[in-house]
Amino acid sequence: MAKSQIIRVALVGAGPRGTSVLERLLANWAATTDEANVTATLHIHVIDPYPAGSGHVWQPDQSRLYLMNTQSFYPTLIPEDPELAPPLAGTSFDEWRVTRRRDGQGLNQAEKAELATLESDNFPSRAIYGRYLRQTLAELLQRLPDGVEVTFHETTAIAARPVGDMFDVELADGGSLTVGSVVLALGHIESRLNPEQRSFETAAREQGLLYFPPAPPADVDWTRVPDNEPVLVRGMGLNFFDVMGQLTEGRGGKFVDSVAPGTGTLEYRPSGREPKIIAASRRGTPYRAKAGLSGYYATSITLRYLTEAAMDRFKAAGIQPGFDHDLWPLLHRDALWAYYATLAGSQPAAIRDPAQFLADLEDALQPHAHATGNWESAVGALVEKHVVASRRLNLKGLAAPLAGRTFASRKELDKAITDYLDDDARRSALGESDPVKMAIGALHTGRAILKTVVADGGITDESWVAELRGWFESFVEGLASGPPALRSEQLAALARAGVVSFVGPDPKFSVDRNAKVFRAFSPWVRDVPAQARTLIEAMSPANRVGINISPLLEQLLEDGLVRTKIMMSVEGTPVQTTGLDVEPHPYRPVAANGSVTRGLYVLSLQLSATQWGTAIAAEARPTKGRAYRSGQRTLRDADEIARSILKL
Repeated sequence: MAKSQIIRVALVGAGPRGTSVLERLLANWAATTDEANVTATLHIHVIDPYPAGSGHVWQPDQSRLYLMNTQSFYPTLIPEDPELAPPLAGTSFDEWRVTRRRDGQGLNQAEKAELATLESDNFPSRAIYGRYLRQTLAELLQRLPDGVEVTFHETTAIAARPVGDMFDVELADGGSLTVGSVVLALGHIESRLNPEQRSFETAAREQGLLYFPPAPPADVDWTRVPDNEPVLVRGMGLNFFDVMGQLTEGRGGKFVDSVAPGTGTLEYRPSGREPKIIAASRRGTPYRAKAGLSGYYATSITLRYLTEAAMDRFKAAGIQPGFDHDLWPLLHRDALWAYYATLAGSQPAAIRDPAQFLADLEDALQPHAHATGNWESAVGALVEKHVVASRRLNLKGLAAPLAGRTFASRKELDKAITDYLDDDARRSALGESDPVKMAIGALHTGRAILKTVVADGGITDESWVAELRGWFESFVEGLASGPPALRSEQLAALARAGVVSFVGPDPKFSVDRNAKVFRAFSPWVRDVPAQARTLIEAMSPANRVGINISPLLEQLLEDGLVRTKIMMSVEGTPVQTTGLDVEPHPYRPVAANGSVTRGLYVLSLQLSATQWGTAIAAEARPTKGRAYRSGQRTLRDADEIARSILKL
């Protein structure tokens, strides 16, 4: 196809999302350009203060103790969709892993050592994934199609203003660019602290304490945390395990296989430089560990109720579903079936007449079998009749294992949490034979369906605010977004070694200005408050465009070129969401006056009010199990943006 124009585009953000748009621009340009009649040029400006490809989060020189939360077989930068223009270079991470293990091309000794033992079902370091991203970008740049020029600007874009049909992009280094299109692939951005965090920061400054606000773990100077002193750590999600690793193994401690009976799978041998970590979170426990699986989804899980076909029926009927009313009842059924079917197979003695029970359960779970009654009550009665009490599923209780319990001391609490960690790691090792992990596996698989529902047709505003984001998101993340089981085993070992202790559920934090310490206590633990001169927020900056610290976003909002998406609660109250208001497809921001800002595109975390689960990488096509539409959505989103820019 002949072209006769000059196309200039600015990609703001050079991490995986921005690099995906670059890759799609190159692929589509090459696929649609008549090589014999190329009279046009495509000039791509890539703007990021961090090196392109890896961007901020995936820098190859960060600590190798920081692990990805997906296994080697999962992530990819390169699409594998036959309907898209073929990529010019690159493979999935797992294919790259195999190749680089063999030839070692472009790797340092630490990277070669990691790849020597890294298998497809292992969890790679973020550093080695960053090397994959950079090498994949380098391969793409070596194969630039005719007429394409790519310029990298290692600085920050601080403004983008329309001038006629173009944009003037202002850079922090004093430069400026004139382009026809701007793609916002901003990724993780620093955010303003909330009032409590600001008060802690002020108190630390005034009282000579140490306060570490939310930040990407690789950005933090962990040497500032003093040896051997108590340290309060708030948050026990994924960032907690990054903090834990830096303050233990990162200081010379070692985990070894345990030989003593009844002491878990690992033993910790301290270096003597560890602080005394006191961990706190709303649940009082960390996220549950991932099950040991050969694929991202359990192969034994086939959703029966929350299926793509069921979602298509909503769409065909013109129904915009609600989560609690329409979607959760289906997913709840899938979780129940996964649990009890697995229980019947692995622990048949726990069920009276397993075959009859499963037949009756299948009937009770049919969506229209009890249209005039309560299906949950029918299932509950059936379970009570057939299943021994100790093996009945309390699904919501899985996410709050300490709920309703009180503890006479923090020592008693520590023992309860260590037992919980040991049990959870044991279940993870059982993989698809464990009923609890398969109930969670059904919820995890259901997320793949829900992501498509949310992105393609949406759910009602009321449901998004109060249901999906209101309760389900934190519930399912605590169950299905946890760390590798190794991390739970390590935490249990640290607790037994006295390096880590816990505060308890629903912790309350404060500053004692007389004693010059931070304090934390749980209303469920009858003990004196924990106290320390150091408080670490083990969490990333809040992903909310309204409080992000970004000169570019602030300018776009102030000039009315973009706006935060507003949803209505069930009471009719407007609620400011976390992301930008956008119009698909491709995703372009809605301006303050309700018009679409032409030439401006959005990808990445700033779509969090339109898509659900925006932080995870694109999924390589699985060799085991099935692929879901949501797996490579970000790559298709990037392709839509590229084709729009190229006017294809």
